[in-house]
Amino acid sequence: MDPIHPHPHLPTVPIARDDADNKSFSDDKKSHADSESAQHAVAPSSSQVPDEDAQAGVTTAEAVTLTWNRKWLWVAYASMWCLYLVRAFESNLTANLGAYIVSGFEEHSLIPVIGIVSGIMGAATAMPVAKMLNVWDRGYGFLVMILLSLIGLILSAATTNIYTYCAAQVFWSVGYTGAIFTVDIITTDTSSLRDRGLAYAFTSSPYLITAFAGPKAAEGFYARNWRWSYGAFAIILPFVAAPLFIALEYNKRKAIRAGTLVRSASRNVGKPLLEKVWTFVIEFDLPGVILLAGGLALFLIPFNIASSSSSDWRSPHIIAMLVVGLLMIVFFGIYERFLSPKPFASGSLLANRTLIGGCYLSFMYFIAASCWGAYFTSLLQVVFNVSLSEAGYISNTSDVVNSFWLLIVGYVIKRSGRFKWVLYFALPIYTLGEGLLIYFRHPGQSVGFVIMCQIFMSLGGGTMVIAEQVAVLAAASHNEAASAFAILSVFGNAGSAVGGAVSGAIWTHTFPNKLQEYLPAEALPDWETIYESLDTQLSYEVGSATRLAIARAYGEAQQWMVAAGTIFMGLAFISILLIRNVHLDKIEQVKGVLL
Repeated sequence: MDPIHPHPHLPTVPIARDDADNKSFSDDKKSHADSESAQHAVAPSSSQVPDEDAQAGVTTAEAVTLTWNRKWLWVAYASMWCLYLVRAFESNLTANLGAYIVSGFEEHSLIPVIGIVSGIMGAATAMPVAKMLNVWDRGYGFLVMILLSLIGLILSAATTNIYTYCAAQVFWSVGYTGAIFTVDIITTDTSSLRDRGLAYAFTSSPYLITAFAGPKAAEGFYARNWRWSYGAFAIILPFVAAPLFIALEYNKRKAIRAGTLVRSASRNVGKPLLEKVWTFVIEFDLPGVILLAGGLALFLIPFNIASSSSSDWRSPHIIAMLVVGLLMIVFFGIYERFLSPKPFASGSLLANRTLIGGCYLSFMYFIAASCWGAYFTSLLQVVFNVSLSEAGYISNTSDVVNSFWLLIVGYVIKRSGRFKWVLYFALPIYTLGEGLLIYFRHPGQSVGFVIMCQIFMSLGGGTMVIAEQVAVLAAASHNEAASAFAILSVFGNAGSAVGGAVSGAIWTHTFPNKLQEYLPAEALPDWETIYESLDTQLSYEVGSATRLAIARAYGEAQQWMVAAGTIFMGLAFISILLIRNVHLDKIEQVKGVLL
């Protein structure tokens, strides 16, 4: 698709002319009228036309919001709400069924590895998607991401081995992470900075529904056929995504017909194939994507593949992966700052301290949450003896709390015009909840205390997410909003990957050793099967010596996981010093019919 740019000239009003005998008189009359109108004409304000200096995708987005009416705005938001509903359902099902699916392939310990690889690819996705949305088009970028999501869902439903399942999860992660990223950018395009927290709270509110329906649905799919948990959404997703694409595409074409946008000739017309490919590589910053994704993968995966034997950490291939991975990450920063012909963000944006603070907060928060989250539902079932659906309800405490709480946070940010002050509440309450969880995770504690900790973390965590999103967008212009959000997404996904690596390292170095230490003699020969299979762990009778030994091993492994998360959360307090107390009312980023 060709780039689209704003029409360089305002439309002129045609003036009827008389016959040739009256031509002179008509010309004089026209000249006089033109002179008079020139004295009194008022050029449209910058808020009434797209920014002609912005990137093509940004200009198109502004033309759409200037062209559509409130009906189309609500069609877009309804579709975005439904897309978040699909994401919430599918994430819920994967969180509850993932352990059983992986255990079915006798690879229970690979749960964090799948999360790490998916997180790494999700982190690398944000950059090219941001480029696509800016250089190309919001609507067609969204369409590409939905197609990748569908491939992931279909592969997940058809998988027969752990390798296909891993590949499917990567496709799903890349596709739907990109789709939700696009939804967030469209939310940015269609809401003022002051209202943005409220807009994000609205689009993420479907989690209230899935908090209750998701675990029960997961239990039903598990009892019948877990493959339909993916197949059903492969059918539903196209119908949910279609209204948003239609709203964007229809109003874009309407803007073109009205002359608000004009197509420019493609810069690739007539170029040789190799030159076209090279242009694509540069425009979408593929060297940067390869450096980031490869560096994160090489650096983080060794934490999980190294066994409990310390000699593995001295093996050449582990050392090589760590060193090369770290060097690639460092060179990625150097390449983007000094070498990239088309860096995804300007130097002034990258140096903005509010952006740095928001990204740092996101990184630390997602590390803290991911240090223990992968095995949470397994812990609830093994240690606290709750059912799969009950474990899902407890795990989804944050979804219930934040569906209401984030609307309140978004509203108070709108009323106050500032956002930084909410962090003074959010960070302490989250850290308190995670710190208390160190003690209440052990066998013998009431599950009610675990739920209490979840509520504390929900209040703090949801507030932090809204604040960091508003922070990075307050640091950027509309032209660089997608880039700023991509940077935040990279840090969030990288934080999840780091947290997953920490989780996997603690699990593989603690849980199997504790199993061998605590299991009774008659169960000790089966320790590897117990380690790899959640079904096997749950097959032992509650209160039996073997089940108590497994629960004790879980408790001690999880204690170290949560303690690590609490330490990282303590480091997150530095972000308060970096983030400026921006007055949102004084920043005008977007234009047109807005939320």
